[in-house]
Amino acid sequence: KIANFLITSGPVFAEKTTIFQNWTQGIKNSIKDDNWYDVKGTYNFIASTNAGPKAFSLDLKDAGVAQFISKDTLTGKYSYDGKLVKLSYTEGRGPNAKETILSGAVSGNTWNGRGSDAMGNTFNWTATFDKKAEPKADSARPKQPLVLGKVTFPFLSYGWEEMPKQENILIKNATVWSSEKEGKLENTDVLVKNGKIAAVGKNLSDATAKVIDATGKHLTAGIIDEHSHIASSSTNEGGQSVTSEVRIGDNLNPDDMNIYRQLSGGVTSSHILHGSANTIGGQTQLIKLRWGANDQDLKFAGADPFIKFALGENVKRSSATQGNTRFPDTRMGVDQVLMDAFQRASDYQASWKAAGTKGTVRKDLELEALVEIMNKKRFITCHSYVQSEINATMKVAEKFGFRVNTFTHILEGYKVADKMKTHGAHASTFSDWWNYKMEVVDAIPYNAYIMQKVGLNVAINSDDAEMARRLNQEAAKSVKHGGMSETDALDLVTINPAKMLHVDKQTGSIKVGKDADLVVWSDNPLSIYARAEKTMVDGIIYFDRDRDTEMRKRNQAEKARVVQKLA
Repeated sequence: KIANFLITSGPVFAEKTTIFQNWTQGIKNSIKDDNWYDVKGTYNFIASTNAGPKAFSLDLKDAGVAQFISKDTLTGKYSYDGKLVKLSYTEGRGPNAKETILSGAVSGNTWNGRGSDAMGNTFNWTATFDKKAEPKADSARPKQPLVLGKVTFPFLSYGWEEMPKQENILIKNATVWSSEKEGKLENTDVLVKNGKIAAVGKNLSDATAKVIDATGKHLTAGIIDEHSHIASSSTNEGGQSVTSEVRIGDNLNPDDMNIYRQLSGGVTSSHILHGSANTIGGQTQLIKLRWGANDQDLKFAGADPFIKFALGENVKRSSATQGNTRFPDTRMGVDQVLMDAFQRASDYQASWKAAGTKGTVRKDLELEALVEIMNKKRFITCHSYVQSEINATMKVAEKFGFRVNTFTHILEGYKVADKMKTHGAHASTFSDWWNYKMEVVDAIPYNAYIMQKVGLNVAINSDDAEMARRLNQEAAKSVKHGGMSETDALDLVTINPAKMLHVDKQTGSIKVGKDADLVVWSDNPLSIYARAEKTMVDGIIYFDRDRDTEMRKRNQAEKARVVQKLA
């Protein structure tokens, strides 16, 4: 790896640690090399003067103080830069004071150099190390040990003092919304072992399992948010219209409090997307909401790679506050950017094939991602609104031999649902957002229901950190608007997004063998009165409402302690 590192005198966060050197790409940058070796201590010093040898015990102290000790003690100064040393001492007082100056070089435990007294006489000197200085007691330290806050993971409110562990769990007597063909199962047990759903049925037992009494409660698969922007340090790379080389996975922020907040709303997986500034944006990252894990451990292992596309006003920068300093400026321009990008990718792929094993084609990460799309190894989720653009984009995809996996937002999807079905696209939409810009004025709250009736796989997404905590309620709106069944409505945020993200074999429903991504609800999960009481990911309870109450008390106590300490 690149040789970037620090060399310090002790643990890097310790109060008195000194940084000696900062190395960047193998190049040394000296910060305070004079402290590389702690030279404080006593030395046997001999000066070979014209009047004969003078012997002292040389004592080097803090703050550059040097004492030359013989019959009398002569006080002076010293400095050291890791290679060269300078010393001085004064004999006599007042106008009769005479200063002797010495300079020399270090060679192991022996220093050698030349000296010059006040009369201009020069001489050689040698100092040989005897013993290190005794550490002195720090009188500034308090008598009582400092009270420090506990380190939590993440290191902020609601962080874990100890990361939660995977357990065997038996959930008893719940109303189980399976999101499978069995539908809703009354008074049913679910057994979780080793992070997987081990059994679903009545009167289950397991001596090794922690029992959760869910009588009168409801159990669902964890909610999956197909379109989210949480847990990332930045969202858009807007410098040009095609940025398929950038990756949200390099940009994750595992300390985002929204991870915990969304667990409290029953969300267990989120698809983190690049923004919509570009016709072809960056590569996306599917995560599981493992609160307290690092960025790599958030990632949904083995999931197919996706990429974000966008159409319409956000890409052509219609808003006067945005301004546009790059192509495209029109919807026609957006279509042309797609055509141009995939023609370049097609030519790039042909160049590699023509070059064969002896090829010298320059690797282009932007075009590599587009070639993956054409070869059905990377899949598109496309920000979209207007039917004309949706049609045009499907035609571009078909021209180059691939399909658009998901149209997200898709608020005019009800107009082109039949064409989307023929194309093979999924639809991830809002429940009832409209009229917030010109291209959404034709949106209707029946959109999800109509697309589902045509035969599309439909999901409800958030695109918003707050709304993601209420996706169960957003799904419920399709019961009101269109009369969708309750089980179909819950599928909009569980198994349906799992299918469009290609992870339905691992999660999205309550089925033996699937990941134990589960939510215990206090009421019908489509009710506005329902609260997620426990949310688990891979059989680990990452949110527990009772534990949350205790965490709030802990947070208030810690806040009071810190404020008092500041005061």
